[in-house]
Amino acid sequence: MLSKKYRFHSRGGVRYVYQKGKTIRTPSLSLVFAPNTRGYQRFAVVVSKKVLKSAVGRNRIRRRVYEAIRHELPEFQQPMDCVFVVFNKSVANMPFLDLRRTIHDLISRSLTE
Repeated sequence: MLSKKYRFHSRGGVRYVYQKGKTIRTPSLSLVFAPNTRGYQRFAVVVSKKVLKSAVGRNRIRRRVYEAIRHELPEFQQPMDCVFVVFNKSVANMPFLDLRRTIHDLISRSLTE
């Protein structure tokens, strides 16, 4: 699991990222990101009830995405706030390496914009 330091602790920060940030989309995930002044990155994962009705399934998707972020975190040290929004329930069954590659691509694209 991703360390608590790198996660959001309130909805206010997520709301700020939605209002001020930029978005990059893929068919199954999107990344909303905004720079911060904290000196490290913060992440949130949003899985709507429209994606999967079961809370157990939504939490499983959330845990998988957080784990993929944890593996990619050492490569990207630019301070920014990132919110991953899951659009498709296929993320629950996607091979972990594909999920990790997708997240890597999204984060690297956010650094170039």
